[in-house]
Amino acid sequence: MEQEKLPDVDGSQRGRSVSEKLQSYRAKRDFEKTREPSDDVAVAPSDRLRFVIQKHDATRLHYDLRLELDGVFKSWAVTKGPSLDPGDKRLAVEVEDHPLAYGDFEGTIPKGEYGGGTVLLWDRGFWEPEGKLSPQRQLEKGDLKITLHGDRLHGSFVLVRMKRDREGGKRTNWLLIKHRDAHAVDGEGEAILKADTSIASGRSMSAIAAGKGRSPKPFLLAENVLAPDAEWDSRKGLAAKERRSAKPTSSRKTVAVKMPSFIEPQFCRSVERPANGNDWVHEIKFDGYRIQMRIEAGKVTLKTRKGLDWSSKFAAIAEAARSLPDAIIDGEIVALDSHGSPDFAALQAALSEGKTDDLVFFAFDLLFEEGADLRELALLRRKEQLKTYLDEHADGVVLRYVAHFETGGDAVLKSACKLSLEGIVSKAVGAPYVSGRSDTWTKAKCRAGHEVVIGGWSTTAGKFRSLLVGVNRGSHFIYVGRVGTGYGASKVASLLPRLKAVAAPKSPFTGAGAPKREPGVTWLKPELVAEIEFAGWTGDGMVRQAAFKGLREDKPAEEVETELPADPAETETPAPRPTRARGRGGRADVMGVSISHPDKPLWPDAEDGRPVSKQDLAEYFEAVGEWMLPHIKGRPCSLVRAPDGIGGEMFFQRHAGMGTSNLFELVRVFGDKKPYLQIDRIEALAAAAQVGGIELHPWNCAPGDPETPGRLVFDLDPGPGVSFGDVIAAAKQMRERLEALGLVTFCKTTGGKGLHVVAPLASGKRASVDWPKAKDFARRVCAELASEEPTRYVVNMAKRLRNGRIFLDYLRNDRMATAVAPLSPRARPGAHASMPLTWPQVKSDLDPSRYTVRTVPGLLKKTKAWAEYDAAAGSIADAIKKLGKRAEAA
Repeated sequence: MEQEKLPDVDGSQRGRSVSEKLQSYRAKRDFEKTREPSDDVAVAPSDRLRFVIQKHDATRLHYDLRLELDGVFKSWAVTKGPSLDPGDKRLAVEVEDHPLAYGDFEGTIPKGEYGGGTVLLWDRGFWEPEGKLSPQRQLEKGDLKITLHGDRLHGSFVLVRMKRDREGGKRTNWLLIKHRDAHAVDGEGEAILKADTSIASGRSMSAIAAGKGRSPKPFLLAENVLAPDAEWDSRKGLAAKERRSAKPTSSRKTVAVKMPSFIEPQFCRSVERPANGNDWVHEIKFDGYRIQMRIEAGKVTLKTRKGLDWSSKFAAIAEAARSLPDAIIDGEIVALDSHGSPDFAALQAALSEGKTDDLVFFAFDLLFEEGADLRELALLRRKEQLKTYLDEHADGVVLRYVAHFETGGDAVLKSACKLSLEGIVSKAVGAPYVSGRSDTWTKAKCRAGHEVVIGGWSTTAGKFRSLLVGVNRGSHFIYVGRVGTGYGASKVASLLPRLKAVAAPKSPFTGAGAPKREPGVTWLKPELVAEIEFAGWTGDGMVRQAAFKGLREDKPAEEVETELPADPAETETPAPRPTRARGRGGRADVMGVSISHPDKPLWPDAEDGRPVSKQDLAEYFEAVGEWMLPHIKGRPCSLVRAPDGIGGEMFFQRHAGMGTSNLFELVRVFGDKKPYLQIDRIEALAAAAQVGGIELHPWNCAPGDPETPGRLVFDLDPGPGVSFGDVIAAAKQMRERLEALGLVTFCKTTGGKGLHVVAPLASGKRASVDWPKAKDFARRVCAELASEEPTRYVVNMAKRLRNGRIFLDYLRNDRMATAVAPLSPRARPGAHASMPLTWPQVKSDLDPSRYTVRTVPGLLKKTKAWAEYDAAAGSIADAIKKLGKRAEAA
């Protein structure tokens, strides 16, 4: 039967070739300049329709939604990004079709090219149309209903074409709306966008822009192709019901899907506290080796998380699974101690001695079963089928099912820790199985654990003493300390030959803090990976009280990076503020960072008669860090340090120095040989407190791009005789002028007697300008206001001119200039902080002295100040044009 020809969205016949559909895509790009894929890049076929969402920092930051259909990606630019709130209607502008190879594209499109800017793979997965109509018909009607199965987005959505575009127009505008289902949320639907790293590479936008980090993982493994006899429906892909049929019957022919030889596993995101909602279940975290078991026609292969075949290492387990029906099972191989608890050291010993007959395979997920791909099923459904499969076919001794708990995660974790287990894994009950790291699986540990790379070992009087270890950070192999405990005589005897085999003539460590050679130290090639336990991070970024657990054979050394827990606010329930334990020497622990002399007063009081200690500052940074971090991350940041408190010596530090904590990032700035400090993670704030870093002064550049202005800051600094009411009036005037030029503004206190008016700027060639132009624009705005009201304002910083007037300080808007960060404390009496405000708060009763390191954390929980900051980024290039036209008209 001849297939019906259905029209494309633009009304043409669907019979158009892929090449014809991509004419517009090709015409807009010069492939000698851009690294975007051309339309001749081969892409592995898939039995499911793919989708991808790319975060795109072009003229304006937006998110590109792409749905595979008829050999191309149908594409929309979603201006504010997707939302999980059914009440949010997101504008989605239809753009040209893209080739399927675009599903793997992540990088930077050169400035001046179409779409110039940074592209991050924010989400990808598979989609299916809803309803009886084909997706082509739904697109033609302007009402496409879809279900997404991604790493971050799940559930039902609809794309609705706006009415005016049905009648013609320059752009075809749609609305992207979340349907109400189990994945929908009421309010804060945009919170999903806080997940801002690539699901394909783990990189941030700034890392991608800088060309740092690993390349994105391909969308599909090469093996994940259609079986030769599969029936393909170009409207919906391979029919889901047929694809998942597990047991053929004589009355109905089913279509089996070829099992891939290996599936990249799903990994957990680290959290400090597990989720506690009804939508999560919890499993014991096993201290073993992650293994994927594949059974086909009686042949069993056991592969590590990197796809290495370790079947021969675990021959007894492979033999026990030989009689099982065809399947792919995700699990962990574990050695159990006499109490039945996982014992990693015993597992290492069993492997080194070749005595693996007593090891156990704990199965926790079923990915394939007798030709049916189960990955799109909800977690609980997969676990039900796994339990049935094992109950019917496995022995229950060597191959065991992993049960789960449905009570609150906190209670399960507490019980696990009492039993001296490693921790728990929490999983979203309705989520599909997705390869790579995902928000639907999280892990919480009882004691901090980490993978490290061994860079050396030391001896004392000829006897083994400790390992010198590090992690990868960007292009550097960073030293993170010594591991001096956890070694028995037998463990050292088996370890030493491995160490001697990779001896090296010089140190492998690079970057700040690399250790010097000393007597008894042997350097190593950075090839051996060790598992350690440790009590947290010291102020200078070293592991504290680290103990050796064993070598890991299943992870390459180049993939070992710093794995710090996610912020508590990213979990379902915020973690309570912990009670701080004091260690030896009176140290306190804040965010895993050791704070020395925690009781040392930095301020005499915080307007409450009580001193503010070094520990208080670290805990303040912990409380506000999640809010603060996006405003300082990716930008060089100077510190005002007061190691002995504000009554002692204070100094300004912008460069890294001897002893700089490894929790800081170091960034090179053009024209300066010394690296600048940068704070890219919340633990570095505690490291700042440890060295008495009271004030934070970041550049005002775009994140990851010191050469591009990222915001304008207008500092309204009152001279003698000026009331704070006059400063408030000035802030409102400045807001009015900037918004008349198309720039949305935000206000904050300075922590002193003034106010800052801040305008976020969009990046991209069409929207941004260089620093001299940005500074000149700020100067002209201030000069215009001062010329109109010379008795109230002045743009000259000379003190003799400021009596009774407000200095409109535009000098914050130069390349190397800084401004105090939102929420940063000030090194002044009262421990005041720079507090972000809503514009309705900027009124006559505003009292900046109420914002202190003691009061701000509580007030921050109640405010929605700066909630739309990122979405409000405006074009300074357009503002300059408007200012010029206004000047000409005047």
